[in-house]
Amino acid sequence: MPEIAVEINGRSIKRHVEANLLLADLLRRDMGLTGTHVGCDTAQCGACTVHIDGNAAKACNVFAVQVDGANVTTIEGLSKGADLHPVQAAFKEAHGLQCGFCTPGMVMAAVDLLTKNPSPTEAEIRAGLKGNICRCTGYHNIVKAVQIASGQIV
Repeated sequence: MPEIAVEINGRSIKRHVEANLLLADLLRRDMGLTGTHVGCDTAQCGACTVHIDGNAAKACNVFAVQVDGANVTTIEGLSKGADLHPVQAAFKEAHGLQCGFCTPGMVMAAVDLLTKNPSPTEAEIRAGLKGNICRCTGYHNIVKAVQIASGQIV
């Protein structure tokens, strides 16, 4: 079994993993980071979105061995203790969720979008989140949350 060394939410880990172990399974099963949701297992829904070296990626579509030497951030790694990340706070303020299943992936995709484009238009927000599916909200409040996080709505 190959050994990987990876930083997850600021914590360095080394462990032997099966070559076919998915990052989503490493995070959820082995690390107990269950905020990374698995909705489809085919990289279609985005519920498993995490950041790998600062870029959004779908953890159900990445093998754990592929993150050897990388820095992985999950939804649990965004907040600092009780202080929510600005995007998390905006989702709470705008009620950008209903059932909450897609929310971690949506937040991670939104953070990635705002890192690359701090003042996106509504169309750019919708395009930036197109790889994440929500079955409950109709996206209106999700878009509003991203606008709030970007400072476009006060």
